[in-house]
Amino acid sequence: MLSYISATDFSQCQRLFHGRGHAYPNLAHVNVDWFAPVILITLYQEVAQDWLESLAQELKERVPPCRSVQVQFRCRKFAPTQVLLGEAIEQTVVEEQGQKYNISFAKAQNSGLFLDMRNGRQWLKANAKNKNILNLFAYTCPFSVAAIAGDAQQVVNIDISKSSLSKGRENHRLNNHPLDKVRFEGVDIFKSNSRIKKYGPYDVIISDPPTLQFGSVNIVKDYAKIIKKVPQWLKPGGQIMLCLNSPDLTEEFIHEQVQLHCPECQFEQQIFPPEVFKEAHPGKGLKVLIFTYLPKPE
Repeated sequence: MLSYISATDFSQCQRLFHGRGHAYPNLAHVNVDWFAPVILITLYQEVAQDWLESLAQELKERVPPCRSVQVQFRCRKFAPTQVLLGEAIEQTVVEEQGQKYNISFAKAQNSGLFLDMRNGRQWLKANAKNKNILNLFAYTCPFSVAAIAGDAQQVVNIDISKSSLSKGRENHRLNNHPLDKVRFEGVDIFKSNSRIKKYGPYDVIISDPPTLQFGSVNIVKDYAKIIKKVPQWLKPGGQIMLCLNSPDLTEEFIHEQVQLHCPECQFEQQIFPPEVFKEAHPGKGLKVLIFTYLPKPE
């Protein structure tokens, strides 16, 4: 596995090895991430303990600043995390493109930052200046952090999880951002249209929903509900970033939904994940598409 890792700059958080893309024989069950000073191995099926310990030792030697190697067992109930080597670090602060983010281990299935969305955050930062931005499914607000770093006028973060938004507020504080430019609304996106419209219309909308979240989101049925709201939420000439994480749906699903429910949205570009997120079958990984809303003159 180490022969597939080409990273030499460990100042930035990053994926070191992406096995889930099925591009490497017999390694589709393994991902390896760098959240300085922690290497996190994620396993989607059980492995031999001696193989795991050997991998941990080799990774620690390969990455000089590493002080802890941990493993998260996504193949086990509650996705427990264990320390394999070094210190028992439960929290750290990492850097990505000049912004800082809080990362937690052992407390939740996800660490707080999705590394495959790095280029999406970079796009937003570059296109945020003086913009009013709506961040749907905000989670811990990494998009919001990138937008304020790009001098956005305002970011409105919407997420049903108030605890996630609380972590998002801490991420902004970590970067010394003016919180009077950021709003945190812990509401159900599909039941809070008036609250969302209150702060609009918006120049940019970010929609990065989970594929399936029991009781709140089923993307196959629910993406249409978001796209139908574009004329109410987005300014003419505004942009919307539509993201899709399902391995069972390609970018064509997004194009079809847009054509059906808001054909005034014109496709502009697709943003691809960092090169390390190699996929054996195109379309299986993260999809990020940018559209511009161009309604016909009345």
